[in-house]
Amino acid sequence: MDKDKRIKTLQKGKRTLKKFFVYILLSLGALTMILPFLWMISTSLKPYSSVFIFNIADIKWIPKPVCWKNYLDVWKVVPFARFYINSIFVTSCVTFGQVATSSLAAYSFARLRFPGRDKLFFAYLATMMIPGSVTMIPVFALMRIFGWIDTYKALIIPAVFTAYGTFLLRQFFITIPRDLEDAAKIDGCSLWGIFWNVILPLSKTALATLTIFVALGNWVSFMWPLLVTNSIAKRTLPIGLAYFQELYQHAQPNWGLLMAGSVVATIPLIVIFIFNQRFFVEGIKLTGMK
Repeated sequence: MDKDKRIKTLQKGKRTLKKFFVYILLSLGALTMILPFLWMISTSLKPYSSVFIFNIADIKWIPKPVCWKNYLDVWKVVPFARFYINSIFVTSCVTFGQVATSSLAAYSFARLRFPGRDKLFFAYLATMMIPGSVTMIPVFALMRIFGWIDTYKALIIPAVFTAYGTFLLRQFFITIPRDLEDAAKIDGCSLWGIFWNVILPLSKTALATLTIFVALGNWVSFMWPLLVTNSIAKRTLPIGLAYFQELYQHAQPNWGLLMAGSVVATIPLIVIFIFNQRFFVEGIKLTGMK
């Protein structure tokens, strides 16, 4: 008995030591991820003269004095408010459009039966293998034919449809028991009623995940808005931040202002993640349930 107890104690100690090393590695990984963000915040609070200090001993993470003026000047040097409003509007429209179209398409491919359904889905899925740089020029030519260059239509409509969102939601919709759908049909529910009252309420986790992915991808989108916008009034935040380079063509950019603008630009992404984080926790809880 004593031998068995010693073996169990030894095994428990090994598991504890293993968990300890895992936590250490995860902490180091988290530290490497958060350090650039902390450095960005620190730089945004420094005056221009204190940004480039190459002596390690003189580097200060908390500058003294703190230059809050950078967060006020960033709204004055460039039309930052306009860039911010454009990004919020475009990202909101694209996110809502992608979630709506993807959920409808996923419902059709997952729950409805019609001839050629699987072949059509695989053909639609095959479009994910085509790089975006290949389709960018033809889509730009279409926008020019439609007369949508330098308009919100060019920024929103081409990004509303995505095969990735359809695939993600379809895989989740398949896992929903058909018994719930049959019960809704017995109660006289239509196809739209089943989609709205049964499928969507049970798919909050997948919808929240897709929302985060779409919002993040469109908020930081740079190349497409750069191609289809000409005027400053239609530019989004990533292009607006790059606009700082044009203001200082013959000198170093004001990195304090640029970092202040970058910090302000990341706030909506943090808010979106915080509000949707609980859906990820629910998804983990539901993984082992039948």
